[in-house]
Amino acid sequence: MNLRDSSAGQLDLIFEESPARRIWPVRELVEEVRGTVEKKFFDVWVEGEISNFRPAPSGHIYFSLKDAEAQLPVVLFRRQAVLLRFRPEDGLHVLVRGRVSIYEQRGQLQLVAETLEPVGAGSLQLAFEQLKERLKAEGLFDAERKRPLPAFPRTVGIVTSPAGAVIRDFLNIVGRRHSGLNVLLYPVSVQGESAPDEIETALAQLNASGLVDVIVVARGGGSLEDLAAFNSERVARAIAASQLPVVCAVGHETDFTIADFSADLRAPTPSAAAELITEAQHKVAERVTSLEVRIEHAVRFQLLHARQKIDSLHVERAEWRMSSLLNRLDQRLDDCVLFLERAKRDRLNGLQRRVAELAGMVLRHDPRRLLGEVRERIATSSTRLDRTWERFVRDLATHLRATEARLHALSPLEVLHRGYALVQNADGVLVRSAFQLAPGDLVRTRLNDGSFSSRVEENATDAPPKNRSRKK
Repeated sequence: MNLRDSSAGQLDLIFEESPARRIWPVRELVEEVRGTVEKKFFDVWVEGEISNFRPAPSGHIYFSLKDAEAQLPVVLFRRQAVLLRFRPEDGLHVLVRGRVSIYEQRGQLQLVAETLEPVGAGSLQLAFEQLKERLKAEGLFDAERKRPLPAFPRTVGIVTSPAGAVIRDFLNIVGRRHSGLNVLLYPVSVQGESAPDEIETALAQLNASGLVDVIVVARGGGSLEDLAAFNSERVARAIAASQLPVVCAVGHETDFTIADFSADLRAPTPSAAAELITEAQHKVAERVTSLEVRIEHAVRFQLLHARQKIDSLHVERAEWRMSSLLNRLDQRLDDCVLFLERAKRDRLNGLQRRVAELAGMVLRHDPRRLLGEVRERIATSSTRLDRTWERFVRDLATHLRATEARLHALSPLEVLHRGYALVQNADGVLVRSAFQLAPGDLVRTRLNDGSFSSRVEENATDAPPKNRSRKK
């Protein structure tokens, strides 16, 4: 309502309609706000400290990013989480890149993260330290599980790139220090996403082949990104699970990887690994060379000394001594020949006696004679079996005939031959007493040669009538 002065000095009242109220459904309002927020804050960097870290079974990661005065919920979905080179944890100071959004079901502001970077140390260095501490706590780096290298391996398997200078340097040193050592190359990629899988497969294949005595995992130097394959958990566990000793020779002398800690021995460089593997053989070769020089010097000294002694002897005396020595050697040779002939003759006689004994044993165990004896025993046993069976049958027949006679004598039918009869009532029950019948009862009488039926007209017994009982 507005007030307005009229020309007559009166106030006019003017009524204006107020705008209609708009009622928002919750969902539409939240979607409207979310669209506005996402449009304005679609790519932001936020720095803070991780708290309430909570990984979900689905692979998504949830946490809060906070500072001294505020906190912001953050979600990192699985497809971005798998790309992280380190493991987020509470208290870690990070820089998060993502977009601001609103979670509709809760009406909650949140940051949908795309990447995480630790503030201070790089992500690769942080991932290295985290994995190192975790595997160390599991005992994967314990000195007790380290195995010594074989002193004199016959074949060494090397897992490296076939195109790099590593394999050439390795073969050059092995050929110079131990030419008899065989080298089996298992070619792999030493950097890139496929490198950990290839190195793991190479270790498993070399262990299963049974062709090598020790394994060397090698590559040249490089940045932390270049050495990432040898800082992976898969490679570290594959090295620890190896049944064969593993030497890790990755990078330069100042480079350390997770694979170095899990291996049985760390070599500063691939060339140093070749020297360590051939160390025992090289020491033996050096010792042999030293002994050869000493022997050569000793022989030269002995020859010089002998030459001086010969020069000091009279020629005739020297010839006599040489002739005497030759005669003694000839006599010794004759003795040896005689001994060998005697030993050969004794050995031959012993072998002949042994052959005679074996021939006698063969004759005593002649299969034809043994076969005749077996046939004779079979014939004898067959005759005895026939006789035993005939006697058994006769005895059984005699027993059956005696049993038949006893049964025939006890048969009630046999009694009928002697003039007796069997009487049954109308129910077929055998009548044993006159008390079982009453006048008018129908009975059946069986004789030896037939049967007939009759009816009782009078039942006369010696007992009083009151004691009679009737049983049908």
